[in-house]
Amino acid sequence: MPFAVVGLNHRTAPVEVREKFAFASTEMTDALSHVLDGNGVSEAALISTCNRTEFYLHVTDFDLAIPGVIDTLAAQAGELPKPAERYVYVQRGADAVRHLYRVVSGLDSMVLGEVQVQGQVRDAYETARSLTGQRQAVRAVFNRLFQSALSVGGRVRHETRLAEGAASIPSAAVELARKIFGSLRGRHGMVIGAGDMGELTLECLVDEGVSSVLVASRNMVRAKKVAEQFGGSAVAFSDFWDDLPQMDIVITSTAAPHAMITLEDFQRRMPRKLKSPLFIVDIAIPRDVQPEIGELPNVFLYSVDDLEGIVTANHERRKAEVPKAEAIVEDEVDRFWRWYSGLQAVPFIRRLRERAEDMRQSELDRALAQLDHLSESDQQRVERLTRDLLQKVLHQPTARMRAAAEDGHEHDILEAARYLFGIEEEDGLGKKSSE
Repeated sequence: MPFAVVGLNHRTAPVEVREKFAFASTEMTDALSHVLDGNGVSEAALISTCNRTEFYLHVTDFDLAIPGVIDTLAAQAGELPKPAERYVYVQRGADAVRHLYRVVSGLDSMVLGEVQVQGQVRDAYETARSLTGQRQAVRAVFNRLFQSALSVGGRVRHETRLAEGAASIPSAAVELARKIFGSLRGRHGMVIGAGDMGELTLECLVDEGVSSVLVASRNMVRAKKVAEQFGGSAVAFSDFWDDLPQMDIVITSTAAPHAMITLEDFQRRMPRKLKSPLFIVDIAIPRDVQPEIGELPNVFLYSVDDLEGIVTANHERRKAEVPKAEAIVEDEVDRFWRWYSGLQAVPFIRRLRERAEDMRQSELDRALAQLDHLSESDQQRVERLTRDLLQKVLHQPTARMRAAAEDGHEHDILEAARYLFGIEEEDGLGKKSSE
């Protein structure tokens, strides 16, 4: 079972440690090449996101491969509070395949059922496929593994409700915004305070089509940095009121000890009648926006408690779908393992057929030398007869070898076949006949 996953995630390392292990997209091909250059790895793929960094491996020698990959991770991380091994996990064989399938399905995510991870796995697969030549990272086995993984993710999302409903504060904000505006394409957004959660919420809204972004913060360096991320602009904190009337969506996340947007100021600075809806997400604690503002016509105000209530309800619904999703994963692990086990019989079957064909051709040549009175068409008939006879004789034994291998009996059946047919060459499992 020469598969392994070596990595860390949100369960084994805090964010300040995970970010040290992360590989930028420009670093991934070099990291894969380095792993493939080491002994013991024939195929590899690398997933690196904010929540996980994992090497998936098709291994020829675990004792060489695993320490080498851990060293690669440690070198990427540099100085750490604890040795790299304290954060890293290793799973092998079917457990490694199962882990990949659970990852792509959103079962191993910080946010249960998240859909972004499927795209991240696809990107990792495509990056690995981009390596060619001697350092080719994806061959027949990993092609099948990652294509099947992406299929598993699709099955889980199609056959269960694991990904339904918002499961994070930012996604809850997007869900509510879509209910208010329909499409968010072309809408104008503002972040007041530019806290981490406000930034994440804005990112989700921009992904949904919000096109114009303003960022207001007491820290102009921070405001410009966030604005640049989304192709927007920064404004001084004291000036946000000037731009507020043009906004469709406002996210507040300041650390102020009191409300920054009061009912009195809102009524004085904003139009008496709003022509279009104003969606306000107040993520600050204590709140930045006086709750009475949410009672005004065409104002939709949600606090972090409102969003968490949505998230909690959706999370409970998602949890109820976990057993169905896990059952799909187990079914697909078994399907992949049957395919891979059957693959182990292929080299032996190929050699058996080659040996049988050599014997057929040798005996045919000897017979035809003694039957030189036959016409050319008759000789072709004899040749066809021997070829068809050989195919019929070998069909059932080779089909049953493959089936036995798929059922997990590849070692026993191939050992017996080696003995019966006297084939001493390597059988693809790294062993030789003892006959």
